Amino acid sequence: MVESSGRRFPLGVGQSWAIGRGDGCVVMLDSRSVSRLHALIQRRDAGDLALVDLGSRNGSFVNGARVSFPVALHDKDKVLFGDQQLIFCNPAPSGSPLAVSALDERDAPTTALHTNSLTTILVVDIRDFTPLARSLPEALLSQTIGTWFLRVGQITQRLGSWAQKYIGDAVMAVWVHDRPAQAGADILRVLRAVSEINAATAEISKTLALPAPLRIGAGMNTGPAILGGTEYTALGDTVNAAFRLESATKAIGLGVALGERTYRELAAPARTGFVRREVQLKGYDGASIAWAISFEALQEMLRSGPRP
Repeated sequence: MVESSGRRFPLGVGQSWAIGRGDGCVVMLDSRSVSRLHALIQRRDAGDLALVDLGSRNGSFVNGARVSFPVALHDKDKVLFGDQQLIFCNPAPSGSPLAVSALDERDAPTTALHTNSLTTILVVDIRDFTPLARSLPEALLSQTIGTWFLRVGQITQRLGSWAQKYIGDAVMAVWVHDRPAQAGADILRVLRAVSEINAATAEISKTLALPAPLRIGAGMNTGPAILGGTEYTALGDTVNAAFRLESATKAIGLGVALGERTYRELAAPARTGFVRREVQLKGYDGASIAWAISFEALQEMLRSGPRP
């Protein structure tokens, strides 16, 4: 609710709601101090809501504190976008339906919800972001992480991701293989997303004149996962292993690590440049097999290999 006018913006069915002055924003604010795509409210795994600033020029604030990372929203929080102050109203307890007066179907899901489906999970993490964050002014930190979240979301959605989650300085994206026979082509799209995210990360580093370049690591894993519900959640061992594979890229020394099934689903021409590594994934007994590749080799494979 806009504090000065009492205007309300109901949040209906969906995973996320855009805030800004641009067309298509659920919370559309008519002020030049508000960016066209300023921020995002996202439903998290527990059912609560979080605010993500998307690299806006004038920042987003919750109860006077600038939003640099996703911040949980609570009933009667004061949120500020540019010169527009709103009050977040959600008297329902966490995990309950939103306490709103109407539904807005513009953000209704466009894909069927799945209960147990073959998926590829992608986890992308900004390397060594904590020390970098300590050295950045708050405004630049917010702009950096917000811009990165925005670009990653745009890339993964364009290349067919079913859902995205923003977790600290990482993003998890989910691809659902409705036709398992086509999983190899879907995985090629995920690899293309990884390559484009790496390029976008380098571009952000240069554009924002950061003291050190941003670097990323990516883990991919394919297998059954539990999906669905209003929280758009992905659960299961496939998801856990994707996070562990991303962490393993640090020890491997290459930017991207794939689980065995992800690698096997690829057509032979798309396997160029991958190397086999035995890794110890946290929480798993014994060694696991990962197939790793550098971002440079991935780019070359995508340029010369098959297209999805």
